[in-house]
Amino acid sequence: MEQKNIRFYGRRYGRPLTPARRRLIDEALPAFALKLDQPTADLNAFFDPPLSRFWLEIGFGAGEHLAALAADHPDVGFVGCEPYINGIGSLLAKVCTNDAARRPKNIKIYPDDARLLLPNLPTAAFDRIYAMFPDPWPKTRHHRRRLIAPETLDEMARLLKPGGIFRMASDHMEYIRWTLFHVRRHAAFEWVARRPVDWRRRYDDSTPTRYEAKAVSKGAECVYLTFRRRP
Repeated sequence: MEQKNIRFYGRRYGRPLTPARRRLIDEALPAFALKLDQPTADLNAFFDPPLSRFWLEIGFGAGEHLAALAADHPDVGFVGCEPYINGIGSLLAKVCTNDAARRPKNIKIYPDDARLLLPNLPTAAFDRIYAMFPDPWPKTRHHRRRLIAPETLDEMARLLKPGGIFRMASDHMEYIRWTLFHVRRHAAFEWVARRPVDWRRRYDDSTPTRYEAKAVSKGAECVYLTFRRRP
């Protein structure tokens, strides 16, 4: 995946940040930020204390899912990617206490397009990768903007350990079909579902995202896909 060919299409800013959120961006984000503009062989160079497992979330939105996972799994290092500054502010508000010493040590934030980061991450570094309700880009002429694409799947396959898990959820059925088509064609992945409940029920350790809750309130059905990295 050549970074020079990557063009970002989403939003970086929404409503003006409140003074409190702006302070979090200015004062707290530097401690959480993952600054990585060249390949690294060891993610523990960015975590203190060192950790033995790492999970990646691409597009964490307002951070509900990532914050809950990090709190429930303090022994796992989390890398969260999100270019939307308002979403970053929301995550920081969830994980930052007034006492800086008590803030979680197992979260790193990449505040930009994940596709710029993936080539610089170590091979077979992650046990899980999440893409929770990514932008479906529903118009046909915009499909090339979708996260799920052969080039991105190649990077995910490289980053996952053998037996590692890739989870993708959406309420957009055409995007679900698109994802199944592309991931099942990829030699590195297998779809683990064996019965309908396997994709109709939210992951057991999952916290609903703001987007998911909004979709459900409107009567939309959500699908939860799980793929395993083949040996």
